[in-house]
Amino acid sequence: MGVTIIFKIAAVGIIVTVLGQVLKHSGREEQAFLLSLTGLIIVLFWIIPYIGELFSTMETLFSL
Repeated sequence: MGVTIIFKIAAVGIIVTVLGQVLKHSGREEQAFLLSLTGLIIVLFWIIPYIGELFSTMETLFSL
């Protein structure tokens, strides 16, 4: 796992936070919520391969 994925996740977090605050202050709370949900889904799609790799490593480590 490289450092680039951590920077990508941080960048998405910063962008979602800034845009979410702008939307909330303009009175669009529903769109701010959808923006946060979209950011979470994007990050989860990036992390899923690493979770699969973790489980396969644990399986070979404990010989299950």
